[in-house]
Amino acid sequence: MNFYSFNMSNELKIIKAEKSKINDIDFNNFSFGSVFTDHMFECDFTDGEWKNPTIKPYQPISIEPSASVLHYGQAIFEGMKAYKDSKNEVWLFRPDQNFERINKSAVRMAIPEFPEKLFYEALTKLVDIDRNWIKSGEGRSLYIRPFVIGNEYAIQAVPSKNYKFMIICAPATLYYTKKLKVLVADKFSRAASGGVGFAKAAGNYAGQFYPTKLANDEGFDQVIWTDANEHNYLEEAGTMNIFFRINDKLITAPTTDTILDGVTRKSLIQIARDKGIDVEIRKLKVDELKDAAKKGTLKEIFGAGTAAVVSEINAFQHKGDLFKLDEVNDSYAEKLKSNLVGIQTNQLEDHHNWRFKV
Repeated sequence: MNFYSFNMSNELKIIKAEKSKINDIDFNNFSFGSVFTDHMFECDFTDGEWKNPTIKPYQPISIEPSASVLHYGQAIFEGMKAYKDSKNEVWLFRPDQNFERINKSAVRMAIPEFPEKLFYEALTKLVDIDRNWIKSGEGRSLYIRPFVIGNEYAIQAVPSKNYKFMIICAPATLYYTKKLKVLVADKFSRAASGGVGFAKAAGNYAGQFYPTKLANDEGFDQVIWTDANEHNYLEEAGTMNIFFRINDKLITAPTTDTILDGVTRKSLIQIARDKGIDVEIRKLKVDELKDAAKKGTLKEIFGAGTAAVVSEINAFQHKGDLFKLDEVNDSYAEKLKSNLVGIQTNQLEDHHNWRFKV
């Protein structure tokens, strides 16, 4: 990978908040992604290099109305979490995967890649400074949002010359608090071959909002997207990759240029194989899913993502056909979630060296 230069004379600067706002927060009563910690990281790309890396108090940023991101959508992001164990030690989960993916997204969106050393330094110091915001307990963590925006002040339909890389953090609780009812898409599409579906680009999410709202209005929690060509194959949901258990076989779609290479997805695949679960990574037709539901061989559907963790789906609808799933005694979703969270929170052995201590 061709990382753009970073002027090493620009060492990371840290400006701490005079007073923490943590005592103003009711950690038992807030919604995911609505409360933010005391500090943020900011770094600018100008004149062909990343410079002025700074951790500072969380605050508004100033951009001009002509900023390129507002007109042409050059914006990418990542989703990560930090966890606190019973000894109050703080852990990241597979941050190397997020670093690789944000730069993969950057290349596709014509954004300069970010230096690895600076990424880890900024990430770990920011999390360490705001470690008191990380609460232990079921579903609790610190959600970390690195992102990059085009920041050239010019309304020209070309890649921006200037960029801003930032990291903000938010205390996190459960994203979904119940089992989900989903609609399988047969009209709208999330991504097409040759496009940017594999990138964590802001516009990928904006494009889902309208069809997801239509689904919400009909009583569905999420949409499972299908291939853009014929709407025959199941791909992923709006906030997570999707797994299907048919008989005792776990099936998930292969990552392509239309499907996000989820960190939770690949972790669950490895954990499942470690536990002796038969995993198939292959395309799954909507008709095959419906046939399995009719025959009673479809035992589970669940989503996987950093925010969603492992979220069970107990009903789906496609072209007016509604299918409800019965409870299972030996839930793969529960087993995999328990093992994943156990590794993330330092309660279980980390055989694959996924944890990263802050």
